Amino acid sequence: MANDTASFTAGHIADYAAALLNDPAKTDYTYPVLQPFIMMAYYELVDTQMDGQQPPLVFTAPPVLIPAGADTMYPEYSLNTPHYHEHVSEIQEIGERLAGTTELFTKMKRTEFLGYIGPPGEKLRLWTWENEAIKFPVGGATTAREVQIKCLRGLTSGLLPPPEMIIAGHNTHTYLIYKTASLAAMFIGENPERAAILDDQAQKALDRVESIDNKGRQQIMTRHKPFRASWKLRGGY
Repeated sequence: MANDTASFTAGHIADYAAALLNDPAKTDYTYPVLQPFIMMAYYELVDTQMDGQQPPLVFTAPPVLIPAGADTMYPEYSLNTPHYHEHVSEIQEIGERLAGTTELFTKMKRTEFLGYIGPPGEKLRLWTWENEAIKFPVGGATTAREVQIKCLRGLTSGLLPPPEMIIAGHNTHTYLIYKTASLAAMFIGENPERAAILDDQAQKALDRVESIDNKGRQQIMTRHKPFRASWKLRGGY
């Protein structure tokens, strides 16, 4: 049974990494010392899993209220509102529904260019990506909408996580522990032998994550076209 890793914070990663470095009390390998290595390990995990779109990267952001007449969603650092979620990295799909309802989200169509397409309607319908902002048709919609983004999850560039930040998910905590310890052993402890052993353990942990995810995908049933189905139709069967 897969472990529930939802409670694994950056502080937990640091605790275990310090133990692997023979410093369980974190006398030398304090949290501030390990903090940048935790992020290096996390970003390496992101780079490795990006092409496969594997957890913990797959992320459904909380719905965002788009007021009637609003036609842009801005990054979290913008002075303008509304903002899209700070962990949105690569958008896969955007859906909308009438604000205040429990309707299912209707998938919106992405377009490369979004000029004036006529007076606003009840729905937003279209979106495009422009200068770090999500743009909707000019004038938005005549009703307030809730917009939900399905995306690949990332962390804000340059962010050093506080100890309480949840950083590990879907069995990736083991990889992050070993990789953090490996980097610290190499660049702080200057112990390449220990670093190599820890890095090997990190790779094995990553292989397990990918194996678990691949097995999960294999259980998704797909409907195949029967063998020689077209021949049977042509033959009158």
